[in-house]
Amino acid sequence: MSDKPAIMICGHGSRDEGAVEEFNLLAKNLRERFPDRDVESGFLEFAKPIIRTGLDKLVERGAKQILCVPGMLFAAGHVKNDLPSEVNNFAAEHADLDVRFGRELAIDRRLLEVCKQRIEEAEANCPDEVARKDTLLMVVGRGTNDSDANSNVHKVMRMLWEGMGFGWGEVCYSGVAFPRVPDGLEHAAKLGYKRVVVIPYFLFTGILVNRIYDQTDEVAANHPDIEFVKVGYLKDHPLVIDTFVDRVEEMLSGENNMNCQLCKYREQIIGYEGEVGAAQVGHHHHVMGIGTDGEHDHHHGHDHGHHHHHGHHHHHSHDHGDDK
Repeated sequence: MSDKPAIMICGHGSRDEGAVEEFNLLAKNLRERFPDRDVESGFLEFAKPIIRTGLDKLVERGAKQILCVPGMLFAAGHVKNDLPSEVNNFAAEHADLDVRFGRELAIDRRLLEVCKQRIEEAEANCPDEVARKDTLLMVVGRGTNDSDANSNVHKVMRMLWEGMGFGWGEVCYSGVAFPRVPDGLEHAAKLGYKRVVVIPYFLFTGILVNRIYDQTDEVAANHPDIEFVKVGYLKDHPLVIDTFVDRVEEMLSGENNMNCQLCKYREQIIGYEGEVGAAQVGHHHHVMGIGTDGEHDHHHGHDHGHHHHHGHHHHHSHDHGDDK
């Protein structure tokens, strides 16, 4: 096996088999981009293999340095807390390894370009032409209990709104944060635009994306005079893969700095003052590796919103780059 650093792609995991398949497609693309590296992937919850399994495989094959890259868009509880906890625990048991943890994809010009292309594709498939000035852009985020991560969805929306010339822009969330999708779309329908373009700012399909599309259809049925256009998510667009490649390379150059200025675990953020310096521990042991709905053919009753993240210290006991 190559003596170059191995790569561990850390996914969120989903009960939806389609989401798992699309994540595996991402992993396949990254393997093709790094043909001289040992690459593994794993999931934080539900799906298999779990992250620990992938890390163990890399060690068994002789890895001396492992670069752990989060397969996630924004730094909320998973990237600030759960994934570092997994990586830290593993590294503490392997003192001879150089284990590094990368940063999230964040707001990146390439991801904005993918959104632009997805929107243009959806517009091109519409039966009627509606001017951008008569169109409202609705960007749907996943939603977390981290206001900094939620605010990033607004920045994405604003840059697309200005850059593409929409008449108006709004944001809503699939869970945890507000407004939720039905409320956000009902509000948008009152603003007098002929078309509402709905884009889920998600990497992969899954239960949440499907729900967003279903809720869009439900609101659209209440407003037949407005055209609601459902846009595709990011998926494995080549520019998405380019962004992941950069996140891997940043770990070697030491440039993988997260934004700490508005992190609720480091600074007293309005409404989250009690979470500064909270212990960095994982919260997914009850759903780790239990499988997808396709394996069980039933739901496990867990809300994918995850209201239960409690933060971390932003300090890690080994040298894996600055993941603050």
